[in-house]
Amino acid sequence: MLQSALADGTAHRQCTFEVFARRLPNERRYGVVAGTARVLDAVKNFRFTEEQLKSLNFLDAATKDYLQNYRFAGQIDGYREGELYFPHSPILVVRGTFAECVVLETMILSILNADSAIASAAARMVTAADGRPIIEMGSRRTHELAAVTASRAAYLAGFTSTSNLEAVHRYGIPGSGTAAHAWTLLHINEDGTPNEEAAFRSQVATHGTDTTLLVDTYDITQGVKTAIEVGGTQLGAVRIDSGDLGVMTRKVRQQLDDLGAHNTRIIVSSDLDEYAIAGLRGDPVDGFGVGTSVVTGSGAPTASMVYKLVEVNGHPVAKRSRNKQSAGGTKRAIRTHRATGTAVEEIVYPFDSPLPEIGHLTATELTVPLMRDGKVTPNQPSLEESRQYLAKQLVTLPWEGLALSKDEPVIQTRYVGFN
Repeated sequence: MLQSALADGTAHRQCTFEVFARRLPNERRYGVVAGTARVLDAVKNFRFTEEQLKSLNFLDAATKDYLQNYRFAGQIDGYREGELYFPHSPILVVRGTFAECVVLETMILSILNADSAIASAAARMVTAADGRPIIEMGSRRTHELAAVTASRAAYLAGFTSTSNLEAVHRYGIPGSGTAAHAWTLLHINEDGTPNEEAAFRSQVATHGTDTTLLVDTYDITQGVKTAIEVGGTQLGAVRIDSGDLGVMTRKVRQQLDDLGAHNTRIIVSSDLDEYAIAGLRGDPVDGFGVGTSVVTGSGAPTASMVYKLVEVNGHPVAKRSRNKQSAGGTKRAIRTHRATGTAVEEIVYPFDSPLPEIGHLTATELTVPLMRDGKVTPNQPSLEESRQYLAKQLVTLPWEGLALSKDEPVIQTRYVGFN
C-alpha cells in the first residue's frame, strides 16, 4: 500500500484513522483501555534502521527512502489509559498523511489489543475478589516479553503486585510472590525422605515470620501444623495451590484458629479466573495468585480492536462490508452521567462540532489530546494515576455492569451529528 500510495501521490493526503471495537469479547459488559502510554512511546520512537531496510528487498528505492526518514508528525487524540470503552467507542483517533498513519496500524493494534484484553479480564477479577488482594503470577504462561506488559496491564486494572521482577524494575509495580514447590522438594533427609520442616525453617530464618509458606506439597493438614510449629502463631500466611479450594480453605482456617494462628492469612492459587474467585467469595480466603487466566485475557486474548480509515481530505469514508461496517468521519466522544454519578450512555459526534445537547445530565469528555505534531502532550497520567482513575470509573457503571454473566454492553454508544 505504501509503495503504491507514494507512486500515485495519495500517500500525502490528509487522513484520519480510528481505533475501535465492533463488539466486546465473550459478551462482556465493558472493556478497559490499556496500553495508551506504551502506544505513545512507541509512536514517538518508531524508526526504520538501515539494517532493517536492507532486508526489505521487495520495496523500491523511493519507499525505502521514505521509511528511512520516517517520523510521525501528526496528531493523536483518544481515550486516556484506564478509561472504559464499549462497542464503537473512538478509542484512538490518528490524524496525519496516509503514509505516516498507515504504517502505524500493526504496532498500535498489537499493543492496545493485548493490553486492553488483559486489563479488561483483570478488572473483572478484581471486582470478583471484592477488595482482597491479587498477585499477578502469569509470566510462565505467556511470551517472555508479553509477560512484562501483562503485569503492567493487570496492575492498571487493580492487581496489587506482580511476581515479574522486570515489571517491578520497568514500571515500578510492587513485587510479591511465594516459594514454589521445588523449594520444599529440595529439602530431603540423607535417606531421600522429604523434610518439609527444614524448608520452612530455612525460609523463616531468611525472610522472617511474615513470609508465606506453601503447605500443600505433601499433606496439607501436616503442612499447616509444621508451618505454625516453625513460624509460630504470628506466621504471615500459608498458600494453597491445589484441591477443592473452598473446602480446603475452610478446613485450614479452622486448623489455624485451633492452633492460635488467628492472624495468619490464607493465599490461594491454582488456575483461578474471575468465576473461581467469585466462587470463593464466602470462603476464608485473604488473597489470590492468578496466572494463566489473566495473561491470556481469561478466554479473550485480544480486545478485537480494529484500525480503520474514516476520513480523507476532509471527506468521510467508510466500509460497507457485511457485518464489518464502519462509520465515516473524524470523531470524539463524551459519556453522560446522572446526578448520582451513574453512567448513562456514550455519545459520539463530529470532532470539530460543539458538545451535543444532553439535558440535565452531566458529561465527561472522553477524547483528550495525546500527541501534537508528533510530540506527546504534556502532563500524561502516570500508571498509578491511571490505575486510580479506572477504579473510579468502574464505580460509575450501573450495578449490572459489574456482573460476570454474559450480556449486552452495559452502556450503549449513540452517534449524533452524522448523516
